[in-house]
Amino acid sequence: MKAIAVKRGESRPRVIDVERPNREPGEVLVRTLRVGIDGTDHGVIEESHGNFPEGEDYQILGHETVGVVEEAGDTDLDEGQLVVPTVRRPPAEGTNEYFERGEPDMAPAGHYVERGIVGAHGNMCEYFTSEPQFLVPVPESLAETGFLVEPISNSEKALDMMYASRSTFEWNPEAAIVLGNGPLGLLTLAMLDDHVDRQYCLGRRDRPDPTLDIIDKLDATYVDSRETPVDEIPEAYEPMDMVLEATGYAKHAFQTIDALGANGVGALLGIPDDWDFEVEGGRLHREFVLENKALLGSVNSHVPHFEAAIETLQSYPDWLVDDIITHVYEPEEVDAAFETGDDRIKVVIEFDSL
Repeated sequence: MKAIAVKRGESRPRVIDVERPNREPGEVLVRTLRVGIDGTDHGVIEESHGNFPEGEDYQILGHETVGVVEEAGDTDLDEGQLVVPTVRRPPAEGTNEYFERGEPDMAPAGHYVERGIVGAHGNMCEYFTSEPQFLVPVPESLAETGFLVEPISNSEKALDMMYASRSTFEWNPEAAIVLGNGPLGLLTLAMLDDHVDRQYCLGRRDRPDPTLDIIDKLDATYVDSRETPVDEIPEAYEPMDMVLEATGYAKHAFQTIDALGANGVGALLGIPDDWDFEVEGGRLHREFVLENKALLGSVNSHVPHFEAAIETLQSYPDWLVDDIITHVYEPEEVDAAFETGDDRIKVVIEFDSL
């Protein structure tokens, strides 16, 4: 079968031919429909994030996936059922307390593998197998867009954690900003209408630009970081009750503290490269303490977040998903699919359709 993979020492993914996987007892065989490409895939290719499966000289990419059950075996799933796979799986030595509790997204490094990212092949191939507990059923209406459930689920988890951090007092957020106007930033921005009265989105692009058009259509305010750095947002606009960082720009983590108002909370979703720089540690520490601020990191997600993401995706206006999915390619067009450019928002590899 066809798969899109990156080989050790190479800087571009390619289509390779691998054997179709055999379904083990208790597993499901899934026929892949669509797989989204995101920054993590590019990080795997550049070897700045993740690692290859043990003993393999290639890594099949892909973790934002929607597929259809081809062989259900003796599981509770039905053949023909549309599913979205979660990303994390138990490590080679078997299950552990995080998986046994149904909290694999909270496991530390070394206690999991991630398909297409850390130590396991991904789903950017014609077929893949999975244990049923890691497959989340989705309605047929999401056959073309269900791959977006995975990125949305990461923001669902971040929002859960943000509210949990404010659960000891009455907290009624009114203003929120998303740092980053890439696919994850835009999908997150579209979620915030149910949480706050005023939404902002930070980027560094000039008009005309398709991402800025989406921000406008969502009735959010665009903040150009070249004119207004994150730490100057309160003076230029207003203090933020919520900041969701989706840039992977390390300085934003510390600038978020200044962007927050009293009792505010920030969530870091981006993963930066190593970078040493100075911060005003004492002043930022005081801000945390005297203003009851919170800053947390969030990575990955699990079934409850996927289920919430399905509802969120279905609630989006049709135009939003149409505007975000800008490029759809067949596997053979892998070179074009992994190009970058300002005209691209979400790029998709389509293996099959219902």
